[in-house]
Amino acid sequence: MTVTATVPATAGGLGTLYVYGIAPAGLRTPRVPGVNGAPVGLLTEDGLCAAVSAAPERPRPRRRDLLAHQAVLDELAAQGPVLPMRFAVLTPEPDTLRAQLRSDRAELLRQLDGIAGCVEMNVKGTVVPGCVEELLRRDEGLRALALRTRRRPGYEANVRLGEALARGVRQEARRAAREVLARLAPLAVRTAEGPLDDERVLSTSFLVRAGDEPRFRREVEARARAHGDRLALGVTGPLPCYSFVDARPAPAGR
Repeated sequence: MTVTATVPATAGGLGTLYVYGIAPAGLRTPRVPGVNGAPVGLLTEDGLCAAVSAAPERPRPRRRDLLAHQAVLDELAAQGPVLPMRFAVLTPEPDTLRAQLRSDRAELLRQLDGIAGCVEMNVKGTVVPGCVEELLRRDEGLRALALRTRRRPGYEANVRLGEALARGVRQEARRAAREVLARLAPLAVRTAEGPLDDERVLSTSFLVRAGDEPRFRREVEARARAHGDRLALGVTGPLPCYSFVDARPAPAGR
């Protein structure tokens, strides 16, 4: 077993480290500065490496540090698969991280193999409130409720109609979201669902082969045109594959 540590001089090889991601050994050390402006180094153990820097005293999600975290991951991902850490993952000392790389080696390599050559694309869809006329045209029950409300207007009648229309609009948006998902899922290796609410009716991450990204974007654009009266679509990516990995270095005791 070969153990190599190229850690930032400011870390002194000791103390709490900030961890950006885990990748196969042999990568170039990122040149961009890390969180809090700290230089980034690679801690290598048994065929794997972890990108690390000296941990700030109190990591805070400031924009410059979030961007620095992302920039380090982008530089690593440009060289091959990387298991990205969320912002502010710490490990108490280098030996703790080395031990985990050894003990979890088989699982980490399996995950790296699973995302090799892929990127994460995230698609969100929110309700468009402007399809009321179409709803009334197609829904006999809503038309009847709207007619009764016009004939006998009043606060309670207006509330009932408003609630019914809102439910109908959400149902239309959810139906469109299911149709979008059915068209996009075959273009991905895997999918991962995110949280939904009354307004956000689609939130899905797609593990897409890097070469298929242009085709995936074109399909999102086509679905946005087809369903734009019911569903507002947005796509973000390429992203590190956060939704498709489970890399969890031992956290610092704090």
